[in-house]
Amino acid sequence: MARARRIPDDLARQQADQPAGDVAHFGTDEPLVLDAGISLAPFQIAYRTYGTLNAERSNAILVCHALTGDQHVASENPVTGKPGWWDIMIGPGKPIDTDRYFVICTNVLGGCMGTTGPASTDPSTGQPYGLSLPLITIPDMVRAQAMLVKRLGIDTLFSVVGGSMGGMQVLQWAAQYRDAVFSAMPIATAARHSAQNIAFHEVGRQAIMADPEWRGGRYLAEGTRPSAGLAVARMAAHITYLSDAALHRKFGRRFQDRDAPTFSFDADFQVESYLRYQGEAFVERFDANSYLYVTRAMDYFDIAADHGGSLARAFAGTRTRFCVVSFTSDWLFPTADSRQVVHALNAAGASVSFAEITSDKGHDAFLLDEPELFAITRGFLESAARARGIA
Repeated sequence: MARARRIPDDLARQQADQPAGDVAHFGTDEPLVLDAGISLAPFQIAYRTYGTLNAERSNAILVCHALTGDQHVASENPVTGKPGWWDIMIGPGKPIDTDRYFVICTNVLGGCMGTTGPASTDPSTGQPYGLSLPLITIPDMVRAQAMLVKRLGIDTLFSVVGGSMGGMQVLQWAAQYRDAVFSAMPIATAARHSAQNIAFHEVGRQAIMADPEWRGGRYLAEGTRPSAGLAVARMAAHITYLSDAALHRKFGRRFQDRDAPTFSFDADFQVESYLRYQGEAFVERFDANSYLYVTRAMDYFDIAADHGGSLARAFAGTRTRFCVVSFTSDWLFPTADSRQVVHALNAAGASVSFAEITSDKGHDAFLLDEPELFAITRGFLESAARARGIA
């Protein structure tokens, strides 16, 4: 397995304050009231757009990214140089067709690619926020996105689409801004985080905080990085994104560059080498404190808890059209989680379709070449576009 490309520290670091693409600044007169009970101001949102907003402003699609994604959904990532993380789905003639729709993707609040997060400079101190930034929730992320959408002059989003943590944002948008969402497509997600998923996240957070270079979250100010801890967190998480079948197909028990075991703790197996590569590459592009913040936001997510314990009540009276998608081999967000959402939407009288896609690729299937997902996405948006009168 090749080693990850070494990225200069200053290249990744500068994205926290001066990201590539567009940035919306919100001053002290436009505070964001967080669920933690604190007003965040000033703050900024980094975003990218693709396609053209029509004269009626009726064709805007907000794409929400997953845990370690960013706003560069369909354009080259300025840090890694790789194509956008959903380039396979978004673009001219693709399922989310930028010849027809105006696509917006933001970096989430708490992220590290230009939207205010722990790696951003605190204007009151001139130093990175670190752990002085209040904890962020999924509803906070969505409220920040809503402020951007309003800034762009869009009253109603044609659709909100996303997978995993992005799907959580989709559900939150539909529950919190139901009159501003014409259609919604939550993929491989859930209306709340499970105890098992919280446990996996805690293992990752503890790996980061146990790294002596974490320095109580002050590593940026002290000129160091908890690379080892963050790499371990990524390795553990990456296992949950794949299925046993996918791991077996890719690696089996094959040795890495050798014919026999070394009888050491070197990466004898291909799967070990692969995980080490994933950890090394991740450290080069992602901020450790952002990992703490964003995983915690997922842990806190529970739509029903905000509506008296009733998920159906969260969507009561909604006119949003829904298409819920799951994958058979996704054990991180299994189909049962999606069915719970569908049942709640049915109970609320919502217009909802549901598809469980047969795939052995695990949770990450929504990011990969899955023709059935492409066809479902294209068909759902086409039907919604006809209903909304989008040419």
